Amino acid sequence: MITKEKIADAYQLIQDEICTGLELADGSAKFQEELWQRDGGGGGRTRIIQGGSVIEKGGVNFSAVYGKLPENIKKAFGVSEDDFFATGVSIVIHPNHPWIPIIHMNIRYFEMNGESGKELRWFGGGIDLTPHYVIEEDARFFHTELKNTCDRFQAEFYAKFKKWADDYFYIKHREETRGIGGIFYDRLNPASTGLEWESIFEFSKAVGRTFLPVYTEIILRNRNKSFTEEQKLWQFQRRSRYVEFNLVYDAGTKFGLETNGRIESILMSMPPQANWVYDYSAPYGSEEEKTLKLLKKEINWVS
Repeated sequence: MITKEKIADAYQLIQDEICTGLELADGSAKFQEELWQRDGGGGGRTRIIQGGSVIEKGGVNFSAVYGKLPENIKKAFGVSEDDFFATGVSIVIHPNHPWIPIIHMNIRYFEMNGESGKELRWFGGGIDLTPHYVIEEDARFFHTELKNTCDRFQAEFYAKFKKWADDYFYIKHREETRGIGGIFYDRLNPASTGLEWESIFEFSKAVGRTFLPVYTEIILRNRNKSFTEEQKLWQFQRRSRYVEFNLVYDAGTKFGLETNGRIESILMSMPPQANWVYDYSAPYGSEEEKTLKLLKKEINWVS
């Protein structure tokens, strides 16, 4: 029997594993932990790493919260009951190196009582990569590893969740994707997947444990590359797209703010610095132009 307590315990263990691995990958910085309680029920462990040899700012956060849903969230879910429980791990890493990408991961579980006491439960999550410069070999590696994880559970998962990520991580007002995507999924349950709850839980944990080896490999491939001041400025500009998406479109940010989550933990995804350049045009034939041309949906990175 999978209980919410068992899920929360597993997610805390994954948080521990990832924090230990990221400290080793960085080589100099250590996580700082803050334990917090939520008004209304529950709390979490916010862990922030800053000023490292590779990681300029990053967060690996765990939360397990419960209580009453706000009216607007109840309407969005189409329910009249308002008791909920949500737990998950959320990660955003902003490197200090233009050739190492921003990475985001989230694994989460949500449950509430629906109409006539019917319990509503599901898993959600995903991993996506936002390169400052798209390195095609790294993009293929990243997507291949995600496909391998998905294929262990269901052959259709990768294609379905990859398209979901393309559509979700899309900056409509820019008509470009946030990065090279990855996988994104929500409301996974036996009815939507054909899998038992135990298998869906195992898939959620497998996604969480895909993060560390994949990102560590990408760090090792690129950390010793040289870069120019112009490339550093481009990195700050690419970060601004990340900020725009999170503040305008990201559902997790909105849910956290609307359910009285901890503001610092919700907004830990923001980079330490981002630039907005007015009416920027990439030089013809440049690496910047190449990256902009690859910020689009439906690129098949695996084949």
